[in-house]
Formats: sequence, structure tokens, C-alpha cells
Amino acid sequence: MRSAEAFFDAAAARRFQNELKGRGPAEQQAAALAESAQPSGSARIERRDWRFRRMLACSDALATFGALLACLQLLGNGDTLSWRLAALIPLVILIGKLLGLYDRDELVMRKSTLEEAPALLQVVTLFVLLMWIAEKPLALGELGGDQVLVTWLTLLGALLVGRVVARRVACRVTEPERCLLLGDPAMCDRARARIDHGAGVHAEVVGEIASARIGEQEVPLAMLAEIATQRDVQRVVIAPRSTDHGDVLNLVRAVKSLGLHVSVLPRLLEVVGSSVVVDDVAGLRVLGVRRFGLTRSSLFLKRGFDILGAGVGLVFLAPLMALVAAAIKLDSNGQILFRQPRIGKEGRPFTMVKFRTMVDGAEAGKQDLLHLNETDGLFKIGDDPRITRVGRLIRRTSVDELPQLLNVLRGEMSLVGPRPLVMEDDSRISGWDRRRLHLTPGMTGPWQVLGPARIPLQEMVKLDYLYVATWSLWGDVKILLQTISFVFRREGV
Repeated sequence: MRSAEAFFDAAAARRFQNELKGRGPAEQQAAALAESAQPSGSARIERRDWRFRRMLACSDALATFGALLACLQLLGNGDTLSWRLAALIPLVILIGKLLGLYDRDELVMRKSTLEEAPALLQVVTLFVLLMWIAEKPLALGELGGDQVLVTWLTLLGALLVGRVVARRVACRVTEPERCLLLGDPAMCDRARARIDHGAGVHAEVVGEIASARIGEQEVPLAMLAEIATQRDVQRVVIAPRSTDHGDVLNLVRAVKSLGLHVSVLPRLLEVVGSSVVVDDVAGLRVLGVRRFGLTRSSLFLKRGFDILGAGVGLVFLAPLMALVAAAIKLDSNGQILFRQPRIGKEGRPFTMVKFRTMVDGAEAGKQDLLHLNETDGLFKIGDDPRITRVGRLIRRTSVDELPQLLNVLRGEMSLVGPRPLVMEDDSRISGWDRRRLHLTPGMTGPWQVLGPARIPLQEMVKLDYLYVATWSLWGDVKILLQTISFVFRREGV
């Protein structure tokens, strides 16, 4: 017998929605519910995920230490090399982090080490290659083919075995993941059977909401949040039957706003984009949707990348920036730098700096040019009469953006991120699209490499939301490389 609260008939759902009238849009309700539900539930989920990541990192470090000891035995140079080789251990963890090997477990219910074998092969190969390259700089000794081969084989085997052991230990010291099934009754029954009896699945079903459709009328968000809190739900498994992709997308967003993990049966893969991991639960194909936002280690990695990139950029571009500053001063009256309030991370305003490209007092004449605007939602004019001669040149090459490296060093901006909007444009964004501000705005982003000057506001914010939802460091590197190509084509911003 299923619990009574697991079923919603249409009439009951309509009555519940009538009680919610007057409280604002559904996304505002979900946001308010999220704030009340997250302090305890999200903290427990985060601790669980952190435990698995820590166990895997410790396992990888021990595996690397064992492989390097085997290499030392073949080197035959005594203990003088031990401390140098030990300095390479963090390198394996860094490579694993870059490949997502510490973030995958939170996406899936069946945490299989075998599924990671291709990625671990990449880790081992890259590590051994870097160790061989660093042989002379770090005075590791003469690394022959036998040492390299033993290290490669030992490390690969040790990583695989160590991760199996680490996951088993983590599962023994961690309670099963508590799952709530939501969707088509037949699919929920199938998912329940596979979760309960699937090998390697450390999860249990603690509730079910059976409904023919996944709409707000059939599954009120307030009730979902209440059940999740009462039953300490950590993951919601969505099994939709409806072909209404918008309903499923809104539900996924609502669940993630509660700080819960989400798995979606792959019927509607296109609504969740590429931020998924395929999970095989005893033959049942399930998609693990990455929770919205970055872990602390990912935020630290992104911030470190920003500081390194901005610092190196300022050092090497300082002569060019000095030359541009002199040209601006000689070309027209006014300040060299243009300062403008923008909306930053989590809606906090900051002052963005750029090289001035317009005549002094250009903002005062904006109202007279509104009829020339060429972009829906944003103010963009292809041949703006307020632009100076030097300003036109540095805009075409995007050099006017370089002072934003100072914003990056101050933590107000990132090298890559959502577009920083002025307050007027930001006020037009509402609902789920405002979660684009979960990350620090960037000097560049997916909106720029696609030609931002002509992308409507609503399309741009959707690109930003997908960027935040699918972030990876390699994705940032790709956008930076695309931006450089974009600038060299002299298409400007």
C-alpha cells in the first residue's frame, strides 16, 4: 500500500493551488520554500557528498604513494628520492578533479568504479607523462622504460582497487540515500523495484508521488517541499509520462532549488541539456542531473584560475593598456576609465571599469537614441554616434574590456561567467532566469562568442543559466579560446 499523501487527484491539487493564490509566481514560492528547507537538508546532503569526495581523494593519494614506492624500488637510488616523488602525489588529485572524478558520485545512485575506468586511464597516462617530463627539473633520477611501465600499471590498478574500497567504506559509514519517486505510477513502480533490489545501489525509496502529469496543478511545489523535509529526502527521481517539457523543466529547477539531487528517467533528455550522467540501476537507465551550482572545491578551482589568468594578463598587457590610456587622453576630454554600476553575483551591485570609448557625458544622451536600438531587451547601436575615434578602434578589438581584469582580481568578476548587466536590463529578468547570478559575472561567456550584440536579452539569460548549470573548467578554457578567436576576427562586443 502506498501512503495517502503519495497520491494527488486533480480536484485536491486544484484546491491546494487555490490556497496558494496571492503568494506570487510558482518560482517565488519555490524559492521561499527552498530557504526554509535548505539549512538542515542541504547540509546533510553536502556532508554526504563531501564524505565520498574525501574518501576518493584519500584513496587516490594512497594509490599514488604505493605506485611511486614501486617505482623507487626499480630506481635503486635509496631514500634520497622519496621526498621528491611524494611532491607529485597532489598532481593525481588535481587531474582527477579536472576530469570530474570527485563530483560524479553525487549525480548517480549506483556509484560504480568501473564506469570511471576510461577517465582513470587518462589520469594515469597524463600523470606518468608529466612525471617523465619533470624527471630532470625535479632530479628524480634516470627513469627508464621499466620504471615508467611499472608506475603506469601499478597506479592504474591501485586507483581502481582503491576507489572500490573507498566507496564501500563510505557506503558502510553513510546511511542509504533517501529517494522520493515522482511521476508516472508504472514507471515509479519499476524504479522502486530496481532501486530496492539493484546491486551496488546504496539508496532507498522513502516516498512516492504518483501522477499522470508533472505539472504544478498535479504536483504542488509546496507539498513537494513539505514531503522532502518531513522524510529527509536527498534525491528526487522523476519519471514523467507527459510530453510537456516545460512542466518537467520547471520541476527539475524547483527540486534543485531545494538543494536536492535529481535523477530523471531519459524520456526527456533534451530538457536537461548536457549536465547529466547516465546511471545504470540494475538495467534501468537513469540520468543524474547535476545540482545547480558549484561545490566549494570547484569554486576554489575557478577562483584560482581567475586570479592566475588576471594576474598574468595584467603583467603582459600593461604596456598595451598604458598605450591605450594615452591615446584616449589625447583623443578626447574626460576620464580614461569608464565606471558603471552592474549587477554581480547573487544580485549584489558592483562598479565595472572599462576604457572610455564614448564622449564625456554620453550616458546623458542615451534617451535621445532609444529609437535606434537594434537589440531586443538590451541597448545596442551598431554605429553609435557617441563613440570616439579611439573608442571605435579599441571596441573592435575588445581592448576596452581589459581594465576588467582589475575587477577579476577584486573578486567582482570572473574571466568567464554570466554577462554583467546594468540595473535597468537586470530588472527585466525574473523567475528561474535570475539564478544565472549564482556565479560571478564574467569578462566573456557563451553570450560573447555567439555574438552578444545581437542576441535578445531572454536568449542571453538562458545561455547564462545553462552555463551555470553545466560549468566545467575545461568549458571556461574553451570559451576563452573562442573569445580570442572572436577578437582576432575583429567582430567586437
